[in-house]
Amino acid sequence: MGNIKLDEIGYWSEIKLEIIKEYASAYSKIMNRKSFEYHYIDGFAGAGVHISRASKEFVLGSPANALNISPPFSRFHFIDLDGGKAEMLKELGKYNQNVSVYEGDCNEILLDRIFPLVKYEDYKRAICLLDPYGLHLDWDVMNTAGQLETIEIFLNFPVMDMNMNVLWGNPDKVEQRQKDRMNVFWGDDSWREAAYRKQEGLFDTIEEKTSNEVIAEAFRERLKRVAGFQYVPQPIPMRNTRGAIVYYLFFASPNETGAKIVNDIFAKYRNRGI
Repeated sequence: MGNIKLDEIGYWSEIKLEIIKEYASAYSKIMNRKSFEYHYIDGFAGAGVHISRASKEFVLGSPANALNISPPFSRFHFIDLDGGKAEMLKELGKYNQNVSVYEGDCNEILLDRIFPLVKYEDYKRAICLLDPYGLHLDWDVMNTAGQLETIEIFLNFPVMDMNMNVLWGNPDKVEQRQKDRMNVFWGDDSWREAAYRKQEGLFDTIEEKTSNEVIAEAFRERLKRVAGFQYVPQPIPMRNTRGAIVYYLFFASPNETGAKIVNDIFAKYRNRGI
């Protein structure tokens, strides 16, 4: 592993990897029967392997799981900002000529180099995993994926980062740079309408913060109404060891079949460990 520090992951992150592996396997079987060219895309791929916080053992990451799926995907695209992790990804895929590894900002690489490869009229399709640790993803990526009608996404909706840095009880105290981060992720500043309700106080109107569930539902509607994904099932909450929601795992797709499969998978895992 060289000098690369592998990410330690908790129980719910292991569940997330199982969910994505299970769906990717079903997706590959369906696409293989249709004779489409179909791609696996990971925008925040990491090193390809993690350490379990509970057992301290190695856990295969999304890229390694994807490479083990049969029938195999037509092409794989793994992106990471960290050069060391990108080198590990290259090592992971060195015997597979269909693996492309990119070092850099996935927001640029996805839009400029990968999404153009997956055009509807060319009978090409893709799963794209967007799993940042925080507000590091641009709305343009999610919106473009929806407009293409060829890409299904799994999305980490980082509600903990939002609550810690943006969605404070008093929004006037939040730094502008944090609001800007939220605007880039959300696509505009309409998140404020979802995050705060106006209430009449004794002397003036006050803004009262809403719940995680309200924020997540507003974003689910945005993925459908603005990005154009036809099917966005209820997301599954991912929790820390104290049971607090760290993020929601979203799935968004142009296809009803995919949404039905994911609904079944989400239902199986939704209440694990609570």
